[in-house]
Amino acid sequence: MAAVIRKVSTRNRVLPGFGLSLGFTLFYLGLIVLIPLSALVWKTFSLSWTAFWHTVASARVLASYKLSFGAALIAAFFNVIFGGIVAWVLVRYRFPGKRLVDALVDLPFALPTAVAGIALTTLYAPNGWFGRYF
Repeated sequence: MAAVIRKVSTRNRVLPGFGLSLGFTLFYLGLIVLIPLSALVWKTFSLSWTAFWHTVASARVLASYKLSFGAALIAAFFNVIFGGIVAWVLVRYRFPGKRLVDALVDLPFALPTAVAGIALTTLYAPNGWFGRYF
């Protein structure tokens, strides 16, 4: 009889136990997201249609919709204009500080939003580094 020889992979995994740690992480993050979301859906379905519509169409909620969408549209407009200009300049021209400008453009992708919010609060709060002077 011929012996069946399987080739055993000699590659070491970069992160041993990665599957298990990924499973735990996804499970607990799923709980953090799914429990509040399911409570929201449960509360929504417990309302009658008229109560739901009254809540969604109240004056305060409509004002918050207008403010949120208006701010998003204005921010998107300015981002398109200035982003196009900066992208054009970075691609077409060579100038001193080009790498610094490119790094500043990439910074929001590398910096989490919460960290940026905490940093801005530290700087501009009434007792912050810059806020105490204004």
